[in-house]
Amino acid sequence: MRIDVTAGVGSGPTALAAFDSALLDAGVANFNLILLSSTIPPGAEVVLRDGPVQPTGEWGDRLYVVMAQERVTTRNTEGWAGLGWVQEERTGRGQFVEHHGSNRAEVERDIADSLTSACSSRGLAFGQHHMRLAGVTCRESAVCALVVATFGSQGWNGLATEPGP
Repeated sequence: MRIDVTAGVGSGPTALAAFDSALLDAGVANFNLILLSSTIPPGAEVVLRDGPVQPTGEWGDRLYVVMAQERVTTRNTEGWAGLGWVQEERTGRGQFVEHHGSNRAEVERDIADSLTSACSSRGLAFGQHHMRLAGVTCRESAVCALVVATFGSQGWNGLATEPGP
């Protein structure tokens, strides 16, 4: 299994429009995002991507993700989002953590602290910490920074298309 990690930033007339713009920048805007907690399955390969990802699937399919986002509407204010992860070298299993905030140092510190805690609480030595961050400053319109890890997509075939009785 390959998990792609990428970042996106966007702006728009509203915080929601900025979020949509950031999703477009990351390549995941036309999917229904299903948020996962943060566990990396055994055998997974986490791959950093520059630019948008290109998940397989069709418009509206489900895309399973771990995501951090920060939306900002106050002028001259920064927004930062980041994912951190650790993996056991032998098995590939691991953990993601996601954080967001108003400055890079705060988000980096929170990610490092959460990864250390996740490893400690499980009594496992996962290995090296990894991070991907995105940041943007609000100037004239709302902005959004996001980092997303894509696990895979799934269509809607075989599911009921109408609610039951």
